[in-house]
Formats: sequence, structure tokens, C-alpha cells
Amino acid sequence: MKKANLIGVSVTTIFYLLCGTFGYTSFGNSTAGNFLTGFGFYEPFWLVDIANLCIVIHLVGAYQVFCQPTFRSVENWCSQRWAESEFMTTGYAINIPICGSYNVNMFRLIWRTIYVTVTTVIAMLFPFFNSVLGLLGADSFWPLAVYFPIEMYVSRVKIKSFSMVWIWLKVLVGVCFLVSLLAAVGSIEGIVMDLRAYKPFHSVS
Repeated sequence: MKKANLIGVSVTTIFYLLCGTFGYTSFGNSTAGNFLTGFGFYEPFWLVDIANLCIVIHLVGAYQVFCQPTFRSVENWCSQRWAESEFMTTGYAINIPICGSYNVNMFRLIWRTIYVTVTTVIAMLFPFFNSVLGLLGADSFWPLAVYFPIEMYVSRVKIKSFSMVWIWLKVLVGVCFLVSLLAAVGSIEGIVMDLRAYKPFHSVS
């Protein structure tokens, strides 16, 4: 798992850095948010279609990773709160050809459908995807990817305060905090600029 994480994070980091640095070096602030079509690159169509298919596969998986804990928490809370309700607890077996029998719970079906619908409508209401994504990334990067992992490492390995390793780790935490702060400021500026031309349910990025 450790090796898989190292490879996955390294490859992702390399691609993000290449896209970010080459894109900004080439086009500055005019860099398109959508690398597939933002530069007027529509041919060959099959290549763009394959790239879009890969993005869909990636986002479907990512959506599951983020949604499943929410689904589980709400469903556990509701099943404890209304333990006697058949709507919450009863499952219905449905036979699906080739796949076999599948157990469907009506509460789960309705609740998850409503959740996906609401999140989709909210995403459509905020068409400036890149700026919002940048702000969310800036807010979550430092605490989740830098501060807490480093603090846990320092605590677990029992690194002495003010040792050379401790100082370098603290410098890394501080530099990454400044980077996150600058990214958040840039994203907020982007959102403000996007709001000036904002129309509900219209893409602007």
C-alpha cells in the first residue's frame, strides 16, 4: 500500500506540475481551465472523446470516494433514530440478469437519489468550476496533506523539538501554508471575476 501510494501521488504530482507550469509559462493568466477544449483543440474527435471518457471514469470513482462516507453516516444515524420503521430497514430482493439477486432498500434508494440530484443542481448553479475547485483544494491541501500527516509523523517517530529534522519539517509546513494561502487568494479573486459574468446554469470556465 505504501508503494502504491508513493507511485500514485508521485505520478499525479508530476502531471499536475507539468500542466500547471507549462500552461502558465506558455499562456500566463490566459491559460484555459479545460485543457481538452480550451485551446480550440477539437480534432481528432476520437482523441478528445477518449480523454473525456477517462475524465468521466475518474470523476465517477472520485464521487464515490467522497459520497460513500456521507451516505453511510446518514443511513446509520437514520436507522438508529427510526429503528422500528420498515421504510428504513426492509430490503427488497431484485433479480438482475447475469448479476444475480440485488437487495434494494427504499430509504437508501430515495435518499441517495435526492443527494445526487441536489449536488448536481448545486454544481450546475456554480459554473465556475475551476475557481471553486481551486478554493476547495487550497483550503483542504494544507491541513489534510501537510499539517496533520507531518504532526502525526513527528509524534509517532518522536522527533525531538528543534532538531534539524524537526526544523525542516516545520519550514515545510510553513511554506506549504503560504502556498495554500496564496492559492486561496487567487481562487477567491477568480470567483469574484467569474461572478461578474455569472448566469445560472451557464458554463463560464
